[in-house]
Amino acid sequence: MTGHARISLAAWGATVLGSLVLTPVFSGPFLFISAFLCAIVTGVGVLLQNLRAPRVVVPVVQLIVLVELISLFFLKETMKFGLVPTGATAIEFNSQLVSAMSSINQYSAPLPPDDNLLLFATTVISATGLLIHVIAVQIRQAAWAGLLLLIMYTVPAATVHGGLPALLFIPPAIGYIVLLSAEGRSRLSRWGRRISGVSHLDAAEPVEASALGQAGRRIGLSVVALAAILPALLPTLPEGVIGNGLGGGGTGGTGLGASISTTDPMLDMGKNLKRPKNDVALTYKGGPSGGTYLRLTSLDQFDGNTWRISDRKNRGRKIEDELVPPPGFTGDLARVQKVKMEIDVNKVFRSQFAPIPYPAQSISLRRNWQYDASSLDVSSTDGAVVSGKKYTVTAYDLRPTEEQLRDAISRGAPDEISSRLPRNVPPRITDLTRQITADANGNKYLMAVALQKWFRTEGGYTYSTTNQRGSGMKAIEDFLLENKTGYCEQFATGMALMARIAGIPSRVGIGFLPGQAGANGQYTVRMHDMHAWPELYFESVGWVRFEPTPASRVASTPEWTIPSSNPTSPTTAPTTAPTTPGQTEDPGIEKPENGRNLNDDNGAAAFDSGNWFTNGGARTLGIAAIVVLVLLIPWILRSLNRRRRYSRAPSRVAAEGLWSEVRDTSRDLGLDWNDVSTPRQTGEWLVTKLPDEAHPSALRLARSVEAMRYAGQADVATDLRPDVTVIRKALWKQAPARRRWRARLLPASWRWYLSRGTTEASDLLDEFDLLLARLRSTILRRRHAN
Repeated sequence: MTGHARISLAAWGATVLGSLVLTPVFSGPFLFISAFLCAIVTGVGVLLQNLRAPRVVVPVVQLIVLVELISLFFLKETMKFGLVPTGATAIEFNSQLVSAMSSINQYSAPLPPDDNLLLFATTVISATGLLIHVIAVQIRQAAWAGLLLLIMYTVPAATVHGGLPALLFIPPAIGYIVLLSAEGRSRLSRWGRRISGVSHLDAAEPVEASALGQAGRRIGLSVVALAAILPALLPTLPEGVIGNGLGGGGTGGTGLGASISTTDPMLDMGKNLKRPKNDVALTYKGGPSGGTYLRLTSLDQFDGNTWRISDRKNRGRKIEDELVPPPGFTGDLARVQKVKMEIDVNKVFRSQFAPIPYPAQSISLRRNWQYDASSLDVSSTDGAVVSGKKYTVTAYDLRPTEEQLRDAISRGAPDEISSRLPRNVPPRITDLTRQITADANGNKYLMAVALQKWFRTEGGYTYSTTNQRGSGMKAIEDFLLENKTGYCEQFATGMALMARIAGIPSRVGIGFLPGQAGANGQYTVRMHDMHAWPELYFESVGWVRFEPTPASRVASTPEWTIPSSNPTSPTTAPTTAPTTPGQTEDPGIEKPENGRNLNDDNGAAAFDSGNWFTNGGARTLGIAAIVVLVLLIPWILRSLNRRRRYSRAPSRVAAEGLWSEVRDTSRDLGLDWNDVSTPRQTGEWLVTKLPDEAHPSALRLARSVEAMRYAGQADVATDLRPDVTVIRKALWKQAPARRRWRARLLPASWRWYLSRGTTEASDLLDEFDLLLARLRSTILRRRHAN
């Protein structure tokens, strides 16, 4: 088998193995179709190379074949005579890709079977296979083809919630090894490795020259380089580049993934609040007058860095007729009013938790759903999501009275987690908590009320989603004591922590505000209505919701959190239920001064609309600046190299540098500089490319370099910079405008240095192989001597 055929087959195998990482994302026969199309394209390439077709022609013909095959498989109805792609084929192809992107924005992995998605996946894999073939076979840089395999792995790894299984890394790695092994074997079959300096080795002892050994060492170097480079490039990418899963962004297609995962619900909530598009998450009918909070889950474990869900082993229970009674409530549930709700979850919202009011008595979800006996949240048992589901919920309308909460006797926490404090609580937070709750005289209820009032009115806090510092201890300390700016995550976690310091068991609820009231008693809840709040535990009452988030976000607090002996401002007046931004307020409630931050009737965001710069403009400018900087890298490196060469004082090194500058300028302008010619021959060639007035400078430069290279008594003090300047200006003046612009933006000499660097890296690895062979020979010789 010829070398190019071997590498072509290896490139096909690497593509197929690399595409296995997409199986958790797409469904259907995309992998088999892609493997078949890549096989045909590879066969065409091998055939053309056997026929000694020009190297440039091969990828062009392969691309034409690929377009024809995709059209035959997916777009045959638009082809003329059923064989020739037309303009209608291109239009339909674009339409299906747009539909596929819409589905990707709407659904989470694994994506549902769909013809548009099948076309999208097949096109991406086939095009990647063609690029791998071009890089590995035509350009003969098989090592660089690994970047395409890496991209094919990292994209689903970064977008699928929970990440990819670790074993899925193995197929792309094997494909890369096979490709590099084929390249190494082809190289050895042509010339062999350079084994200079091995004359001292025992001829009977073979030097390790296996292609697999070379491949392993090259993979190690590549992995180390990528591990050093990629982390520096990826952290600042905006969420839209990699995204928060492949969950839906609605038909508008702005942003990715409206999801709540079981691993980090708080992080997912923060991302959803900052999504540009305020999609509808769900609608519901029924429930208490004025709407109700819908809870997804509660975070009860705080390790000093992250609020998360505690271990739930043996706590999940099968949903039957009724759930267990609300934990901690000792009253007569038969006398508690119940409300029934019908909830319809939009497909754009993907969560393994079902949004329900707390505490629920029953829910119509049955198969593959369970509830937690401690938190009363409902979650799937098989990783399914609640998107697109309709269900009914019956819930207790618990409204504890002020007397019940005041008289609650603390007999300890309901569990071993909800009162646990991490060791790294700063003393400043402890002191602030004691200061705020000093007037409560040890009454847990009055302590909680004082904390809520501190956050909403007295502490000078501001609501803003621009705070992205999270809920770790340092972030909470900074929020509580320094900047005092944050969104519901900071307010909820801050009050929950201070409640534990005050001796009140606490946890953080994650869910939705009541939403926007509409016609026929229907409420619409949007993604920007996602919210977090603290839940505090009181004996005989159970878990009670408080609302520390300021009135600019949540207009009122729960009625049971307002002591009758402590009149409050109109913005915190009691109401039958908390209002969400945008909901029509009671006539007696005065709108706060910063009410412009509230939603309008169409469900706009519940925070400052800001201006173009703050609403994505800064990020757009940043991305544009990064793109421009990347595009200017060749020009920057070329300019710095030229400045370095001109800065040297006259010497042999300076002369060689100036000679290299003329060489690079010639290459940048498209001239065919010959590396094997002598300086005199090159000077004579250079004269033919220059006007008459520049001939003396060219000849003087060539003879000076020749004398410095070959004559021991050459005058190294001669300053050749003026001659080089004359030559460069003459070359630029002679070149067409198109070549001058290309030389500025993408100088050919930079690509030459990149290719030279690849060759040097390969030679360095060969030297490494040689070093191993020497060590092996020395060890064996000593062993035989002993």
